[in-house]
Amino acid sequence: MTDYKQSMAGLSSVEAKKLQDKYGKNELTPQKKDSFIKKVFHIICEPMFLLLIVAAVIYFILGEPRDGAIMLIFVIGIISIDVIQEWKTDKTLNALKDLSAPHVTVIRDRKETVIASSDLVPGDLMMIYEGVKIPADGIVVKCNDLCVDESSLTGEAEGVWKINTENAEPTKDYWRKDYCYAGTLVTQGTATVLVDKIGATTEYGKIGANVASAPNEDTPLQKQTGNLVKICAGIAAVLFALVGVVTYFNLPDHVFGDRIIESILSGITLAMAMIPEEFPVILTVFLSMGAWRLAKKQSLVRKLPSVETLGAVSVLCVDKTGTITMNQMTVQNTWALNDDTHSLIETMGLGCETDAYDPMEKAMLSYCDSHGISKEHLFGGELITEYAFTNELKMMGHVWRRNGEIIIAAKGSPERILTVCNMSNKDRELTEQKITEMSKEGLRVIAVANMKPQTESDIPEKITDCSLTLLGLIGLADPPRESVKNDIAVCNKAGIRVVMITGDNGITASSIAKKIGMPNSDHIITGDMLNEMSDEELREKVKDVSIFSRVVPEHKMRIVKAFKENGEIVAMTGDGVNDAPALKYADIGIAMGKRGSEVSREAADLILMDDNFTTIVETVKDGRRIYDNIRKAVGYVFTIHIPIAFASLLAPMLGITPAAILLLPLHVVLLELIIDPTCSIVLERQPAESDIMDRKPRNPKEKLLNARIFIKSIIQGLVIFAASFGTYFTILGGNPDNAPLARAMGLAIIMLSNLFLVQVNSSDHDFAFQSIVRLAKDKVMWAVNIFTVLGLLIILYTPINHFLKFEPLSASQFFGAVGIAAAAVLWYEIVKLVKKIIK
Repeated sequence: MTDYKQSMAGLSSVEAKKLQDKYGKNELTPQKKDSFIKKVFHIICEPMFLLLIVAAVIYFILGEPRDGAIMLIFVIGIISIDVIQEWKTDKTLNALKDLSAPHVTVIRDRKETVIASSDLVPGDLMMIYEGVKIPADGIVVKCNDLCVDESSLTGEAEGVWKINTENAEPTKDYWRKDYCYAGTLVTQGTATVLVDKIGATTEYGKIGANVASAPNEDTPLQKQTGNLVKICAGIAAVLFALVGVVTYFNLPDHVFGDRIIESILSGITLAMAMIPEEFPVILTVFLSMGAWRLAKKQSLVRKLPSVETLGAVSVLCVDKTGTITMNQMTVQNTWALNDDTHSLIETMGLGCETDAYDPMEKAMLSYCDSHGISKEHLFGGELITEYAFTNELKMMGHVWRRNGEIIIAAKGSPERILTVCNMSNKDRELTEQKITEMSKEGLRVIAVANMKPQTESDIPEKITDCSLTLLGLIGLADPPRESVKNDIAVCNKAGIRVVMITGDNGITASSIAKKIGMPNSDHIITGDMLNEMSDEELREKVKDVSIFSRVVPEHKMRIVKAFKENGEIVAMTGDGVNDAPALKYADIGIAMGKRGSEVSREAADLILMDDNFTTIVETVKDGRRIYDNIRKAVGYVFTIHIPIAFASLLAPMLGITPAAILLLPLHVVLLELIIDPTCSIVLERQPAESDIMDRKPRNPKEKLLNARIFIKSIIQGLVIFAASFGTYFTILGGNPDNAPLARAMGLAIIMLSNLFLVQVNSSDHDFAFQSIVRLAKDKVMWAVNIFTVLGLLIILYTPINHFLKFEPLSASQFFGAVGIAAAAVLWYEIVKLVKKIIK
């Protein structure tokens, strides 16, 4: 590794593969993956599946091996569905993890290549730049103004200026200046680093291995669903005992052992009906699939629980440049104080970086070129020194020697440049008037000034020590994105406040805010005003202020904090190194995927791959859709479990023998085969309701299963129960010989009600036929529905009916079941109609 000069071509792909086989992945701790068998075992240990297996064993004990075998086949079927669903979810989450994993640029096969940081190997040449969190230890081969924050390792807050290894002198210090360390942060400059150590062998790995093993806490939504399952399981246990006892005393003619087994079987049937084991599946599938759908729309979710928070966002804090605007700066106007436009333009160019990265500087250099001032002409002299731009100074300067003359070319915000300019009151007033005029046109105004020291010793140490001569003003325009005006209108309607945070002039920001229809566009707080305000004052001010101008990243944390203390759910965009704390503190941190630093992306919950405001709005809309669909699925599961549970509970109470009851354990399993795909496939795919962005943000403290959904589910479930059990009980007529026909009719009504229920409950406002029209082209939905109908026909009209203790229905009976099922569910359409009329 010491002969780094020979390694400047980088590794070949073959060499990198061999080295990875030798050293492993660049990870603190190897990722543990649960084996397939372990996952299957975990699923089998769910209470529902344990009950199913016990029921199958009881059938064997009762001398009915055929029923026991069928039960086991069904159990394997349901477990298979769950295993496939978990595999699909894991695959989705791994794909999302790969997309959001940190990446680094390396030289492989003699060309620059972007790879996942975990794929780095010793010997790789990695390129680092401002905003990057260094992923491995390595030797600095080349560097340019490289400053690294090593406080995460050393505790020293001051940045360390690095030098390349050729210029390094031998030292006894532990921390080297020609060496970069994993886990530290590049705050300035660029470098090429030869990777020396990776993973646990790095300095960070030695002291930070525990970071990777931090436990993950359940989200509020996971806790809510867990509590619901526990409550239902508790109720099921009580009813299990009750039904078991009642069944036991209703079977006086049975042998004692048979009575016990039959009563246990009845209790198991009810317990199976009562436990909504679909809840954890709903949560995992809906959030992971929702995150995958968002990724397809250029919005990458890094932290899955944030999907549920998206729907509750009430304040959206966004950058102006690049998010609201197109980030395509052009110089629109110039104003020279003494009518020397050529000097103004040339000095503006000299004040730019020779290899411009900033969109404004690119626009300025392009403007120079269009006026016959090429880069070769501008940068043909000697760059003596430079005054670096900082957020505090808001200005910068370059000191050049050109044609034997020294010139300081400075540019920056007019407010700051004017403080170091030597000018008359008349010129100052004229300049300030022009700044206001250009700002009102929506232009970003930059002041340009110069100074010509006689000798190098006359060059001031700091830009604030200069006595500059103002040459004039440059007006740049970055037009708003075409779709932003419509997006702001959508947010206003949805009760989401859009707050613009910018380093630009307040008048410019206000002008753009007016163009795009932002409310309170004339209410502005500047960074200087923020510095003077207490936290209490800021909390009051943010209630009606939506523009923050001349803001530095450090102010963002205070702005977010003020909104959160007012009870708002805040989403915030950021792209810089200093934005990371605010992104982490916001309820939803949104990092820019194109222009954002790696540190900001790592701190964020969401990465915006196209830096587009429309994508943020679409993401919030999808967040609302996902939460809506979770609620619909939970309500659906409650509804469909009620007729199953009540049928299992009421039959023993009415003295119906276990052999003649509506639902045997086999039939509960059969219904589970329908409920699982319906809630985890069909309801997850439901599109957003037409009024989803006309509602106010939901209260994040509101329960997942609130009183309205609970009451609606109970009423719908009871009506389906009355229809199915009433039909069954009428046909049974107290004669156990009629049980196969009565059972077939009752179960057919439940299965067909399930089909209608999904369409009716897919929207609280739109009618069922509208939902069908919306999903007319959805092949998956049609596949599930056709599977349900075919399944019903197979169990009724093939030899399987004998095994399941059914009797085939006549055509009139079948269509009668369809009519009863439709009536049992579609009555809710009348409720929707009444709501629309009242509204």
